[in-house]
Amino acid sequence: APSPAPAAPQAPRPRQGGPAPRALTPAEQATRQRVLAVAAQREAERREQEKISILSAAEEARRREEEAARQALEDAKAQAIAEAAAREAAEAAGTEHVPAALAVTTDEAKPAIVAAPAAARPVTPAVRETLQLKPGGRPAGADDEDEAPRGPGGVRRPATVAPKRGVPVAPAKKLGDGNRRGGRIDVQAALEGADEKVRSLASVRRQRERERRQAELELLRADGVKVVREVILPETITVQELANRMAARGNEVVRALMKMGVMATITQAIDADTAELVVSEFGHKSRRVSDSDVEIGLEGEADEDADLQIRPPVVTIMGHVDHGKTSLLDALRHTAVAAGEAGGITQHIGAYQVKAPSGALITFLDTPGHEAFTAMRARGAAATDIVVLVVAADDGVMPQTIEAIKHAQAAGVPLIVAINKIDRPGADANRVRQELLQYEIVVEEMGGDTQDVEVSALKKLGLDKLEEAILLQAEVLELRANPDRSAEGAIIESRLDKGRGPVATVLVQKGTLHQGDTVVAGAQWGRVRAMLDDKGANVKSAGPSAPVEILGLSGAPVAGEPFVVVENEQRAREIVEYRAQKLRDRQAAAQTAGRGTMEEMLARIQAGAQKEVAIVVKADVQGSAEAIGVVVTKVGNEEVRVRVLYSGVGQITESDVQLAKASDAIIVAFNVRANVQARELSKSEGVDIRYYSIIYEVADDIEKLVKGKLAPVHREKFLGYAEIRQVFNITKTGKVAGCYVTEGLVKRGCGVRLLRDNVVIHQGELSQLKRFKDDVKEVARGYECGLSFAGFQDLREGDVVECYETEIVAA
Repeated sequence: APSPAPAAPQAPRPRQGGPAPRALTPAEQATRQRVLAVAAQREAERREQEKISILSAAEEARRREEEAARQALEDAKAQAIAEAAAREAAEAAGTEHVPAALAVTTDEAKPAIVAAPAAARPVTPAVRETLQLKPGGRPAGADDEDEAPRGPGGVRRPATVAPKRGVPVAPAKKLGDGNRRGGRIDVQAALEGADEKVRSLASVRRQRERERRQAELELLRADGVKVVREVILPETITVQELANRMAARGNEVVRALMKMGVMATITQAIDADTAELVVSEFGHKSRRVSDSDVEIGLEGEADEDADLQIRPPVVTIMGHVDHGKTSLLDALRHTAVAAGEAGGITQHIGAYQVKAPSGALITFLDTPGHEAFTAMRARGAAATDIVVLVVAADDGVMPQTIEAIKHAQAAGVPLIVAINKIDRPGADANRVRQELLQYEIVVEEMGGDTQDVEVSALKKLGLDKLEEAILLQAEVLELRANPDRSAEGAIIESRLDKGRGPVATVLVQKGTLHQGDTVVAGAQWGRVRAMLDDKGANVKSAGPSAPVEILGLSGAPVAGEPFVVVENEQRAREIVEYRAQKLRDRQAAAQTAGRGTMEEMLARIQAGAQKEVAIVVKADVQGSAEAIGVVVTKVGNEEVRVRVLYSGVGQITESDVQLAKASDAIIVAFNVRANVQARELSKSEGVDIRYYSIIYEVADDIEKLVKGKLAPVHREKFLGYAEIRQVFNITKTGKVAGCYVTEGLVKRGCGVRLLRDNVVIHQGELSQLKRFKDDVKEVARGYECGLSFAGFQDLREGDVVECYETEIVAA
């Protein structure tokens, strides 16, 4: 009977009393599909990894077969050499030779390996004929091992050998044969082959590089003895630098320090004693040097006489204030410098080069004549060859004249007396000669050896005789220098320029200074970016006795410091770091000595035995700042001492005001101004800033302050600032400045100072003050106005006009 048909599958019925199955939401379906996709991707990655493992195992098996084929080929070579040697021996004995391949059974068909190496056996003509050897000793048709082609990983491919009949040779395996495609590999074989790592060519190269580096670090000679180096040790040295000097690894030096109980990183510095122990631990010799040794050899060696050439003389003009030194130099240079000096007094050292009618060059240094500039004048005398002593014929010898004579005599330089102002009524040159006898200055007219020339700077009389006298004295001195060497010289003056940075006026004394040279000047260094002569023209080089301005230094060096050209920037940094540290130590010692102990200072204050006036000096150039420091220090007495807290160059900043506030000091500003932030801070903190443009006024005010009588009759009252926005040329009036009042107000008839980069370049009065076309009495802040200055036309956009008025205060 036919079997009953199977029942059709029925849909599952819901349980009695239970809810019906709900359909999946779109979010759940998306999540399910994403999970299934991730699972499928992981499965594909697993299969791919398994395939890679199998292929790696196949590659390893192929490499093993190639190695076995190469070994069989080498065995065949050895067997062929042995057969040839045996055949030759049998022919010599007269017996029949049986090949070794026929003498063994099939089961024992293995290549006979000769005990002695084949290379040690002599190759006879019979052997050469049997193996068909090439003249170099290689079988014909076979590649030499060095000439064999290389396969992957640097392994040489086995070369085929075609020996004569009767020599069994294992078949060579071709590259690409194996089980890569043909034959199947099970998982067990692949896992067994995967355990053995194949070394790559990069790994071999890294190993060889490590071995080479190790050999270089250890510095082994052929006999295996380690090289003993002489390690130079300064007072402090970093761990890395010490390792470099010993040609050792940095971590080895750190490990040696840890054994000694010193925990230091590779960038930290250690002292010379610890470094010496480390050097002895590594088996080297050490040599201690001092920090000051960086300056050894800084100055060049002495020049040979054959290298010396005639150089221009360096002449310093000295004399009493207002005796006509700068005017005499103006007449020689045919320029007008004295008119630009405040009060007609020279405030800085100027260096100029003048060409005489004969074509000879003369370098002049114009030093200030006031006694406040004693230190500057002393430096000028030290850098000079000849001193021209200017004495006014109507005044005669004055105190500063005597001081100049002493400086010239101390410097050991010859004197030439220039008796100036002989055109004035009452001028008596003979009286000047008589007065000079008191100071051991005997002129030629009176039987001495000092030249004297009567000149008039105003009328330009006797200037040619003065130049002849200078050149004659220079010829007697035989001034010579070697221009073909690195430059050396002295800093005449330095200042900070807002647009160009630190600018230093230097006098080259030896060698030639080139643009791009690395220069060390005192505690500053830099590469010479540009050089300018006394006329403001750019020059590429400056020879002996040439004064130039150089740009590119790291800071403004101290006037009078020597400068020298060094070979590289590293040497310059070492020298400057040493000098800066020495300067800091000296300043710290001076401050400590000045303060004394806390108990001593408190005792002096309680007893009222000692008081002091503290000042902060800011000037436009370094020489002025130093001169002010000398002046105010002399003003002090036993009861009240004047102390200069800080002396610097440039505008007054907030840090200067804060320093003065902390020490209850006043700020002395010489030809500089405070910036906006410093002015506001000084007003809020009550710090007194005093502005000066003539040096002896500083001394007078400080002296009154010391005596407790600082109540000047005339006191300046600040009115306001105006910024020049545009300069107009008016036919009858000249240059008129279109200004915008930024602070305070501007009054007609008030005193004005013209500031350029916060440095005073002119002081005078307003000749006109206009608002549009109308003359006005004053212009307040936030308005524009037109200003013109009496007797001054050098106006530029961006200059600032400072307005003030003088008020009378009861004493």
